[in-house]
Amino acid sequence: MSAPTRRLTTAQALVRFLSAQYTERDGVRRRLIAGTWGIFGHGNVAGVGQALMEAGIGPGAVMPFHQGRNEQSMVHAAVGYARQLNRLSAQAVTTSIGPGATNLVTGAALATINRLPVLLLPGDYFASHAPDPLLQQLEHPVEADVSVNDTLRPVSRYFDRITRPEALIPSALQAMRVLADPAETGAVTLALPQDVQAEAYDWPEEFFAERVWYVRRPAPDPVELAAAVEAIRSAERPLIVAGGGVHHSEAEQALKAFVEATGIPVASTQAGKGSLRHDHPADLGGIGHTGTAVSDELARTADLVIGVGTRYTDFTTASGTLFQHPGVRFLNLNITGFDAHKLAARTLVCDARSGLEKLAEGLAGHRVPEAYEAEYRAGKERLDEVVEAAYRADDENAVPTQTQVLGALDAAVGDDDVVINAAGSLPGDLHKLWRSRSPRQYHLEYGYSCMGYEIPAGIGVQQAAPGTPVWALVGDGTYLMMPTEIVTAVQEGLPVNIVLLQNHGYASIGGLSEETGGERFGTAYRFRGADGTFTGAPLPVDLAANAASLGMDVLRAKTVRELREALAAARASDRPTCVYVETDPAPTAPPAEAWWDVPVAETASREAAVEARERYDRQVADRRRHL
Repeated sequence: MSAPTRRLTTAQALVRFLSAQYTERDGVRRRLIAGTWGIFGHGNVAGVGQALMEAGIGPGAVMPFHQGRNEQSMVHAAVGYARQLNRLSAQAVTTSIGPGATNLVTGAALATINRLPVLLLPGDYFASHAPDPLLQQLEHPVEADVSVNDTLRPVSRYFDRITRPEALIPSALQAMRVLADPAETGAVTLALPQDVQAEAYDWPEEFFAERVWYVRRPAPDPVELAAAVEAIRSAERPLIVAGGGVHHSEAEQALKAFVEATGIPVASTQAGKGSLRHDHPADLGGIGHTGTAVSDELARTADLVIGVGTRYTDFTTASGTLFQHPGVRFLNLNITGFDAHKLAARTLVCDARSGLEKLAEGLAGHRVPEAYEAEYRAGKERLDEVVEAAYRADDENAVPTQTQVLGALDAAVGDDDVVINAAGSLPGDLHKLWRSRSPRQYHLEYGYSCMGYEIPAGIGVQQAAPGTPVWALVGDGTYLMMPTEIVTAVQEGLPVNIVLLQNHGYASIGGLSEETGGERFGTAYRFRGADGTFTGAPLPVDLAANAASLGMDVLRAKTVRELREALAAARASDRPTCVYVETDPAPTAPPAEAWWDVPVAETASREAAVEARERYDRQVADRRRHL
């Protein structure tokens, strides 16, 4: 007797399949694909669009639908959602063909680089090639099966083009496997030709059965574990570098217990900040180019660096110049072998929580020397004084500096508020100064450092954690990149708060340009001067009025006192609210404590660039290959 089947279009079958997928870790079950973002065009409106409509509308929908305004920002929203839920639940994004599909590339790269799951469902050319060429088709002279969606291949962890209905079955299962695997996850792309989306097929009923994808917590290999325990026992000055894997694994309590048992201090990457609460005596704040003085001082003298869930980007390693102890060794605990083997390290390829727990068992009774503990605790006290000084505003009627904005926000937020940022000068100030009070409060996307991420990610966080106050911190440059999802926040009644800092240009890159001999060329938002450079008056752009025109409540703050009042009002509001403030450009953040490699022109006619190259040659000489 033949197995029962159900006749559906490919798009209908995909939506039905996605609605029955779950993850489970530690006995907690979640929808793997909790909803779908979409912008419809001719490439998906009659296929996926029709299927989503049939899946239902409203709170009880089989597949909840979210209407977006920009394809890239829809991916950012989905990524913010997945990160807030520690990668245990994700969202899908559907677009038309052509520009709608290629607009996904930036978001896909961000998701994959940050190891965060998102399912992409772009429309594609006709598999039958019946209309050829069709609207928005890329015609390749020697590869007829190439479409613009192939730009998504290098930024996807899994990619397939579904050219026949039945091909969906193995591909959809592979897609779910990758999304749910903490060692493999990232962007997954299923390109859907228009004709195949609408084609009917007799699908086996078992394809639509509820399926649970168990998220593993692999334990460390006993041989690797024994070597790791011995390495830590023999170290005099060990330092933990906590990365995003601590959060994804929900290993914060395991890390805290490990640190309190051994006395080993913790410095955090951008993704790992908040692994310990800021007032824990072993939490030394950020590390690397945007790190704190105490973290970077200890990193230079550490004889064992213990990476937990980190990718060791150039900001963390100060472009290979940070870890300078002659005999420094590395021990990397990571769920991916690819990351665990970086810096020629001893490896523990395992889940962060299970690995830390096993290390704690093996190190029972071991503790770092008292003098080392006293040293970093004194450094921690100095750090607290630096933060207080940067946040302090002696004149409540003055225009706030950027760090005073952070100080005012620090006073306004509760322990569970979420602060989101991604690009500009704010990530550096936040990494040095922000006092994280809970594991997910500090939400910095710095793997791709994508301008425009903050506002849509705030929407994703709101969807993942309804009722949680969310703050998207953006400068004027970032705001102009992608304010469009404000409309979505207004439409859905999501009370995302935007703190919009106006400094009339690309402040971060302006500073970097000056440091590297570029003399701030092309970084200010100003009219052209008489010499053709952008040195005239500031542009008469009113970003607060723009936010209001998109439906937000807008609060303008000109002084520190007005800023504090506006932040309090925004937090109390149940509507999307923008706090707009022009900042004093005077630098008030602590200087960089470690280098970052941005190559400077080797030959130049202007003195600024010549001097910058001389500084560069001195600094690059400190780079070290850890082999």
